[in-house]
Amino acid sequence: MEGEIINRVANSGIITFNPEDYRPKGERLLWDIKDQLFMGMILKEKDFREFIKNHDWNQYEGKYIALTCSVDAIVPTWAYMLLTVHLQPIARKVIFGSLEQLELELLKDALNQINFEEFEGKRVVIKGCGGITVAEYVEITNRLRPFAQSIMYGEPCSSVPLYKKSNVAKRNEEAVPA
Repeated sequence: MEGEIINRVANSGIITFNPEDYRPKGERLLWDIKDQLFMGMILKEKDFREFIKNHDWNQYEGKYIALTCSVDAIVPTWAYMLLTVHLQPIARKVIFGSLEQLELELLKDALNQINFEEFEGKRVVIKGCGGITVAEYVEITNRLRPFAQSIMYGEPCSSVPLYKKSNVAKRNEEAVPA
């Protein structure tokens, strides 16, 4: 039919992988242990244990927590472990690191639930989203690369090609006995 508008993107067979679809909902918190240090430098065990005993842990229910120390202080490992002991039964997840590291861990958890073999031989565009870190994009690419026929970044209508399995690579993969 002349003049008919054809959506070539919809007919292209490209699968959009949107990282935001895998980001769990819920509040993220950065717990900075510096607030528990004496003079901002020293962790006093007695004072810290008293804080642990009297603290309202219920406020962290269902939240994602990243533990850190933003000042140059020597904090014993057991202090983070003690915080984890109290947070873990209440919070959804507790890690040591930054909020970016927390997001990466959450994404890895979500990606572990995906059967990436479903992307075997498919053309995939990884959607560009605000708020996704480079580390998260690298992790997604690592997971897709062994399966996808091609990987692109952006939107299906305007994507940046990143990877395409060559026919030689496919023949070599088929020739290698399992």
